Amino acid sequence: MRPVASRMASMSGEGALSVFARAKELERQGRSIIHLELGEPDFHPATPVLDAAKNALDDGKDRYCPVQGVPALREEIAIYLNRTRGLKVSADNVVIAPGCKIALFFALMALLEPGDEVLYPDPGFPGYASITLGLGGVPVFFELAERNRLQPDPDEVAAKITPRTKILITNSPGNPTGTVYTDAVQRRLAELAVKHDLLVLSDEIYARIIYGRNYLSMLKYPGMEERALIIDGFSKSFAMTGWRLGYTVAPAHIVPALNMLTVNSYTCVAEFTQYAAVEALRDTSGATPRMVNEFAKRREQFVRDLNRVPGFRCVPPEGAFYAWVNIAGTGMTAEQVSHIMLEDAGVAAIAGAAFGPAGKDFVRFSFASSTATLQEAVERIMKISAAWQGTLAGR
Repeated sequence: MRPVASRMASMSGEGALSVFARAKELERQGRSIIHLELGEPDFHPATPVLDAAKNALDDGKDRYCPVQGVPALREEIAIYLNRTRGLKVSADNVVIAPGCKIALFFALMALLEPGDEVLYPDPGFPGYASITLGLGGVPVFFELAERNRLQPDPDEVAAKITPRTKILITNSPGNPTGTVYTDAVQRRLAELAVKHDLLVLSDEIYARIIYGRNYLSMLKYPGMEERALIIDGFSKSFAMTGWRLGYTVAPAHIVPALNMLTVNSYTCVAEFTQYAAVEALRDTSGATPRMVNEFAKRREQFVRDLNRVPGFRCVPPEGAFYAWVNIAGTGMTAEQVSHIMLEDAGVAAIAGAAFGPAGKDFVRFSFASSTATLQEAVERIMKISAAWQGTLAGR
């Protein structure tokens, strides 16, 4: 039997989905599991969004539609980005996709030649390196280190740029750290991109989930209009994870390539979901601000409680809904701590190395669950923390 393509061996899965699979297996055995491994809001789309989807179906909007996306949605995205991020983009530069992952995949596929280098944050979303490798590119990480408050170090980025570097990936607010890049850092990264003629992929999927500050898109900086692509979608800010809706905002000369990839793959995104997305963007019921306010309350309580666990240290995230916990103080590896929490306490979380080598001393928890659930999770962890407190006592 002939083997699958060799490129498949270079790609990797996601730690969150692996842990989720094990957690579901334990549930089938009758175990009680608290799921803090997946980045999925415990909210559902607002009623007007659901009504818009139903109305679209009733109106017969279940047919093939424009490859690039229905004009009404692309125009609404342009309005939305202007209202929420102060960006002036044209609907002609917006390409709708069935989720952010495929938007990211197609952006990299349209831009990368074999051997091209891609700079990406570590710890970061696993797909950055995996997709790059699968397309024959070379992923080159820059570290988000505690000594830099988990901010990118522009000097490190500059030192890693070579003649083969083609793309710089940024992610703010970031997964898994919750880092929101500062204006100074983003400005310097934009300057480096212009100086070295780099394309920028700005992953802005968590842009609306931010605490106590205004969001700054990479597209706001000089020179970015002709070289930056925004990757965004509806899963996080609008709690529409299963709807699989994302989009790319791309320079005009890149849009035809993204459309060509669409023609050769999924043809178009489901029409009725796109009309529902128009209503989500308008958010007439204020669902997104309410959700973010709730996340802010959970963040404050959950981080405070996690810092009570022996050996845990957590700085409040500035965005997204993840607690990035340094567990080096336990004397155990992150994999060991995560294993004990899942198998003995029934709390599912992700060992940080799943997001890159720089995450080896961390565990990621999602706080997109109710306050009561988060409190119970910490109570369970406290009960089994004796597993590493003995290690600490023996030091």
